[in-house]
Amino acid sequence: MNEMFALFNLGGPEILLVLAVILIMFGAKKIPDLAKGLGQGIKEFKKATREVTDEIQNSVNSTPAPPPPPPAPMDRQIVEATQVEKPAAVAQSSEHKA
Repeated sequence: MNEMFALFNLGGPEILLVLAVILIMFGAKKIPDLAKGLGQGIKEFKKATREVTDEIQNSVNSTPAPPPPPPAPMDRQIVEATQVEKPAAVAQSSEHKA
């Protein structure tokens, strides 16, 4: 905690001044609500960070999916597309006429 205040070069009197200004601006009744909201925000941020880290670890540790099968040759696809079966009703009607 002291390292954080040293980063901003704040001493005891400066911290008390900042706390007094916050107390005057927000009032004594609002400060617990603000602190509660700040705590919940930090908690959700840590949870989201943990979930992302876990997801990255799971993706690294999981086995990759097998590659998709190669596509059929183009000639075979054309032949299959041009072969159309006769409907059963058409085949029966032509047999009855003969």
